[in-house]
Amino acid sequence: MAADRRIVVIANRPPQWLGSPQLERLRGLGDLAFYDDVPGDLGEQIERAMGAEVVITPVIVRWTDDAFAALPDLRLICLVAIGTDSIDLAAARRRGVLVANVPGRTAGVVAEHALALVLSVARRTAEETAAIRQGEWRQGRNVFLRGKTLGVVGTGHSGTQMARLGRAVGMDVIAWTFNPSLERARELGVRFVELDELLAEADVVSLHVRLSDATRHLIGERELGLMKRDAILVNVARGGVVDTDALVRTLEAGRLMGAGLDVFEQEPLPLGHPLLRFENVVATPHAADNTPEGMEFLNEGTVDNVGAYLSGAPTNLV
Repeated sequence: MAADRRIVVIANRPPQWLGSPQLERLRGLGDLAFYDDVPGDLGEQIERAMGAEVVITPVIVRWTDDAFAALPDLRLICLVAIGTDSIDLAAARRRGVLVANVPGRTAGVVAEHALALVLSVARRTAEETAAIRQGEWRQGRNVFLRGKTLGVVGTGHSGTQMARLGRAVGMDVIAWTFNPSLERARELGVRFVELDELLAEADVVSLHVRLSDATRHLIGERELGLMKRDAILVNVARGGVVDTDALVRTLEAGRLMGAGLDVFEQEPLPLGHPLLRFENVVATPHAADNTPEGMEFLNEGTVDNVGAYLSGAPTNLV
C-alpha cells in the first residue's frame, strides 16, 4: 500500500478515535489527516477532504453532490456507522465514489439499548425519577414484560439481536420484514406476520429498519392507530421511519403507554420540541451504540474497510 495515499478522518464525533489502537492501524495505511471537530460548513468540509482518496466520516457530516463535485480525487467514503442516510448515494454513484459502512458489528450494543428503552418506559423510570426530584412519591402501575408480545420491525443485525433479548426476557416475539421466510423464522425463533398484524398484536413495537424511500414514515398516523393503547413504541433505527407529527398527536391523545426514542427526524432535538413535553417519552441522543465497546467495534470495522479497499478488494459497499 502506498504511504502517500491520502486518508482523512473528517470529524471525530462522537469522540472515539483518540486513544483507540485502531487509529494507529489507520496511520499505517496511508498519509492520514485527522480532524477532531465537525466542519463548520461545506467549504471547510471540502477543504479538509481536498486531495483525499479515502474519507472517514461520522453520520453527523452530510455528503451532497456539491461536495463530491469539488473532490475529484475522492474514491471511497467510509462511514463510521451503519446508516447511510447522511450521504447522497445517487450522487456518489454518479461521481464514481464508493460508500462503505460497518454493518452488524454493533448489533448487540444497539439491541441492548433498545431493551433499556423498553424497560425505561415500561417501568416509568424517567418520569418517576423526575417526580422524586420534585419531592413527589409516585407509585404508578408498571408493566411486567414476561408473557407480553414483542414486535420487531426489521430483522437485520440489530433486529435479530433484539428478538433474542426479547425471548430472554420471556416475551413472545413476532416480526415483520420485507422478505420473510420459514427458514429465517426458525433461525430467529420468531413468527413473521404482516405489519398491520404486528402493530395490532404487539405490546412493544421495536423498529430496526434502515431508512429508505420504502421505510420513510413507515409508522404514521394509520399505523400508530393500529397499536394497542397501552403499547410501547421504540425506535433505534432512524428518526424518519416514524412520522413525528403523527406520534405527537398519538401521545397527546393518550393512545400509547409511551415511547423510547434514540433517533429523531431533527437531530439534535431542539429545546422545546413537542416530543419533550411528554413524561412517557424516554429520549436518548442517537447513542444506541455509544459504549466503549460499540465505538471500538465501529473503529475496527472502518479500518478493515479502508484496508480492504486499498488492497483492491473493497468490502461492505453500500
